[in-house]
Amino acid sequence: MPTPRRAATEAEIAAMASGIRLRIIRLTYSEALTNKELAERLDRDPATTLHHVRKLVDTGFLEALPPRRGTRGAKEIPYRSTGLSWHLDSRDRGIDQAIFEAYLAEIAEVGFDEVQQTRLVVQVPDEQIAEFETRLMELVDDFISRPVDPDAKRTAIYLSKYPSR
Repeated sequence: MPTPRRAATEAEIAAMASGIRLRIIRLTYSEALTNKELAERLDRDPATTLHHVRKLVDTGFLEALPPRRGTRGAKEIPYRSTGLSWHLDSRDRGIDQAIFEAYLAEIAEVGFDEVQQTRLVVQVPDEQIAEFETRLMELVDDFISRPVDPDAKRTAIYLSKYPSR
């Protein structure tokens, strides 16, 4: 069975309803990054990025790790994803557009040469749709529950299910 998910609160939905915030959650999943590092990776102004980081910390999506000294001796605070987004059921709650925006931004960043795509249509009887969705989520849950290997290549997946006419 897939990992049980709880309904997202309104504050959690509001925090996730931003493509940039979803990208910050993804970037800090396996590696703690400072606001400056996030701003550089996202090609954003550090003040804007800090606004998003604070929102994610306030809602439990990021945690601040102990401060460290930067290259010039300045105090830096690294942030890491808590994994909360994976434990929330936020379907049909207003974040669909943000998920798509984050996906498009990430594809633009890596370029289409690095993207493996496929498109298919499967015919699943109504009474088997739940089983189909459960089995997909079990596969994803299996990989997400494995220990993070900092040396492993990061792989992102965008999956969309919709009626085919």
